Amino acid sequence: MLAAWVAVDGPEVLGHVVLARPGEALASVVGLPARRLVSVARLFVSAAARRRGTAAKLLERAVDEAAAHGLRPVLEVEAGATAAIKLYERAGWRCIGTSAADWTAADGRIAQVRSYVGPS
Repeated sequence: MLAAWVAVDGPEVLGHVVLARPGEALASVVGLPARRLVSVARLFVSAAARRRGTAAKLLERAVDEAAAHGLRPVLEVEAGATAAIKLYERAGWRCIGTSAADWTAADGRIAQVRSYVGPS
């Protein structure tokens, strides 16, 4: 983990996001060395905080931090996470590939993961 942020409203945790080193597999999909990338991970927002812009603000904070360090943000998201995918695409992220994950989704199928590169 390189950095993390937690969105709160008083004592209530609204959401969370982390910046971490990307794996070599994701760097290979992006086509850049891992040392030039930073992975946005663990972005979540509580059910009570959804549709209030919390996820967008957390994502923006992570992207700004990446830019401040001269790093290109990347991420992976399970293909069935349509709300997250819409958020990323509205924020200017570009899907650069889809692949089978090495884990199973809640319904027992092999998860499909979409790889994204953030705005430059």
